[in-house]
Amino acid sequence: MIPLICARERELRELLDRGQWPLAAETAPELYAHAAVCRSCGDLVLVAEAFRKARAASAASAWLAPPGVLWWRAQLRRRNAAVERVTRTLFGAQVIALAVTLLAGAGFLIFEALTSGAWRGWLKQFPQDAALDWHNLLATASANPAWTWMMLGPALLLLGGIAAYLATEKQ
Repeated sequence: MIPLICARERELRELLDRGQWPLAAETAPELYAHAAVCRSCGDLVLVAEAFRKARAASAASAWLAPPGVLWWRAQLRRRNAAVERVTRTLFGAQVIALAVTLLAGAGFLIFEALTSGAWRGWLKQFPQDAALDWHNLLATASANPAWTWMMLGPALLLLGGIAAYLATEKQ
């Protein structure tokens, strides 16, 4: 079925598009009377008025934050992104530092195991020496500089790791 178009619908649509419809009823009472009688024009006015009211209600309910708040949020977002980039970089540096430390420690132990027969003997005797007092162990270590480094090396590595962790710990 082909819808019938009213001859005055175009005029009414132009008034609605320009936002002049409620005022047009005062200047053209015959068009207002026609819209009340004609079903096509009445539906057009009804739908246009509903959309106009909905647009006015949504425009009234839309609230924009003050520019200072928007600027502050943008600065906060930018700062958080920068902190995230730095944290990611620090984590990568920590992983590399840990890997280098472990490789250096393993390299030192392998080097000492291959070059120092006294070290291997000391390692075999360690459980019995540990049963003695620590004073004898320290005296033995001070007589051989390699033993001093074997005792100080792991302690320094451990302290370095703790210092790196504390320096980058999130507050």
